Amino acid sequence: MPEFFNGLPLHALVVHAVVILVPLAALGAVVIAVWPAARKRFGWLVVGVTAAATASVPVATASGENLAKRIPPNELVDRHMALGDDLLIFVIPLLVVTLALVLADRLPRETWVKAGTIVVSVLVVALAGVSAVQVFRIGEAGSRAVWDYVEDVPPAR
Repeated sequence: MPEFFNGLPLHALVVHAVVILVPLAALGAVVIAVWPAARKRFGWLVVGVTAAATASVPVATASGENLAKRIPPNELVDRHMALGDDLLIFVIPLLVVTLALVLADRLPRETWVKAGTIVVSVLVVALAGVSAVQVFRIGEAGSRAVWDYVEDVPPAR
């Protein structure tokens, strides 16, 4: 994987896919979990966005690890990397339960299917929430790693 694109670290570019796609997938997953009509209409779209979000995570982490090799050891960067490494723990299950919810909606409307759909919907909402919060935590740690020193720099004018 290239480390730079057009003179910029690849991580600074691809991380935006995670920052956009994971919260978008989380929002879409919550909508289809609580609104059955939306599930029928947009379920597969949400599964696709969630799959793209999940696929973007290893690209962002790999590019971040490549970038970290070029800079001196830094506690803030280490925290950002540790949080980033944990994101797959949340988005893979989110993808699985979102897919299960969409597939369950295609089954005959038997009592056990309805109960199962409710359970899966609760899991979707919970995993969507923790995935979105984790992206926020990762981004906040990354922002601090890059910009934390700026507050101590005197104004240029």
